[in-house]
Amino acid sequence: MLLSGLAAALAPRMVLAAPESHSITARAVPRTLPGNAGPSTLWLYNEKYPLIFRAKRNEPFTAVFHNELREHSTIHWHGVRVPYGMDGVPYMPHDPVKPGDSFTYQFSPPDPGTFFFHPHCNTVEALGRGLAGVLIVEDPRDQGLFDLEHVLVLKDWRSRPDGSFGDFLTDAGAARAGTFGDLRTVNGEVMPTLTVPPGARVRLRILNVDSTRIPMLNLRGAANPVVIATDGNACDPFALNGWRLGPAMRADVAFIAPTKSGAEIVLEDVFSTRPRPLAKLVTAGDGLRSTKAVLRLPAAELPMPDLKAATTLDIQLLAGSLDPALESWAKQNGVSVDELCLTQKVFWSINRQTWPGAAHDRKPPPLFELKSGRSYVAELFNGTPHQHPMHLHGHTFRVLSSSERDLPPHWADTVLVRPKERIRIGFVAGQPGDWMFHCHIIEHQETGMMSYLRVA
Repeated sequence: MLLSGLAAALAPRMVLAAPESHSITARAVPRTLPGNAGPSTLWLYNEKYPLIFRAKRNEPFTAVFHNELREHSTIHWHGVRVPYGMDGVPYMPHDPVKPGDSFTYQFSPPDPGTFFFHPHCNTVEALGRGLAGVLIVEDPRDQGLFDLEHVLVLKDWRSRPDGSFGDFLTDAGAARAGTFGDLRTVNGEVMPTLTVPPGARVRLRILNVDSTRIPMLNLRGAANPVVIATDGNACDPFALNGWRLGPAMRADVAFIAPTKSGAEIVLEDVFSTRPRPLAKLVTAGDGLRSTKAVLRLPAAELPMPDLKAATTLDIQLLAGSLDPALESWAKQNGVSVDELCLTQKVFWSINRQTWPGAAHDRKPPPLFELKSGRSYVAELFNGTPHQHPMHLHGHTFRVLSSSERDLPPHWADTVLVRPKERIRIGFVAGQPGDWMFHCHIIEHQETGMMSYLRVA
């Protein structure tokens, strides 16, 4: 069985005189997934799934990454506004970490919340084999607001009963909604049962680290569950009510547990004709009678865009086509397609640009060139028949409006754009650098729906 690593991650730590340095080792590990007869070759950080680290807001965090895989890798700190040199994208900003080598990531996370980390090379296979971890950035302002929290990591596995994996990227999946796994887990387990004290104020940190699936979340048995943070960032609480959690998106959900012992609360995916239960919480132990019933986090402290002075960016998510210049471009530049962590097939594009076929250097021209400190409003239009969770590296943006639905204004680093929908987001351009912008359905990312914004 897989080890959750949750208990260890939540254990108290000694206060050290110097910033603690974490060691993160990526290696292949044989593990038997739930219900399978034989072991699977998983790729894990520190042989745990999920590996969970805790950091403190604005305090130094150091992680020494050791690559024991047979291919090069990196760590991208998804949603964390890290310095450009720490973003973990191969060749931008640093070379990939070769097998047997190490790289030290150092940053002070400026924002509290629920984040995760994963490689940004051969991502579809790496995530498919389990190479992802959780980074929780704590804020002293949150202390005492909740009695208990649980971290719930959602992931499908494309494994067969004998433990072997199916294809992580298929043409049929990449050209449509993605290739789905049949084994659905939370923290590496099928329908795990967790306990909460009766009457407790509960915080669930829910992360979708799957490469494809988009669940609609519901908490059956909980009275008035609310979303209190989106992608780790505090928001005005709104009803959970089937909130769609695209790949790489996170939702912190709060509720007050029933006061009766033995009551059940079920986290379920209602994006189907029949709800799919994912995890169960059961009330047990001594009851709590808290006088603090307000389920809310302190307001997020993020750069607010000046919408009146903002420059508008038009971004169209479109179908792509195979670019015959790709192979010749790579040969001319002495770069193999494998080194670029890309497939040679192109099904998707952003503003009709694909990566990297149109380039004359080691990367194509940027989607836009921005000025650090200036405000921008991007209008994202999805001209395809499939949903796209679009992620911007190094920035947290404000989701402003949708042409198709009533969206509560909220902060995010990944926004789900439905077919024919126009979504407006606002942000302040951050540190100078080339910041990736891509779909987090990884098969879409690796078949064309990837670009970058250049901030100068």
